Amino acid sequence: MNGYTADSFSQIYTSLYKRSFYFTKSYVHDDLVAEDITSESLIKLWERLKESPVAQEAVLPLLLTILKHKSLDYLKHREVELRSCSELEAWRMQELSIRLSTLEACNPDEIFSKEVTHIIRQTLSSLPEQTRHIFMLSRFENRSNKEIAEAVGLSVKSVEYHIGKALKVLRVSLKDYLPLFYLLFYY
Repeated sequence: MNGYTADSFSQIYTSLYKRSFYFTKSYVHDDLVAEDITSESLIKLWERLKESPVAQEAVLPLLLTILKHKSLDYLKHREVELRSCSELEAWRMQELSIRLSTLEACNPDEIFSKEVTHIIRQTLSSLPEQTRHIFMLSRFENRSNKEIAEAVGLSVKSVEYHIGKALKVLRVSLKDYLPLFYLLFYY
């Protein structure tokens, strides 16, 4: 092997790039990453040679050390990424499993049970008269907000306020039946 000096970066690059690339690629398994690590390592080697001379027989071991550390940094980073992805995927699978089992357990007869009907009636009766009346016109008589506003002598914004207020109270009351709440009252 020829002697390398700080002034001969192109010589270092030309003579050591290919073997450095293949060494790095054998660990990182990605051509672009291997190219980056190899180039960065050769630049670092060159900068090291500029700082202080290194014996000819020490150049290759020094380069190998630089390649090793840069490859290790990359692989450790990939390990963290993959572990995070794996944990996220496990969480997604668990969440999907919960949704599946909840939907499979959904019984339409129970949804419209006396208990749910009682909760709705009780909640509606606890609302102020005007709020309850506006909500019932909207959700049980399917009137538009504009029609309700004209019927009760309020602005459309006031009608929207009362409907929103009723929905908020119902959402709390039906917290154990949240999917049902959306089915019955949101449109």
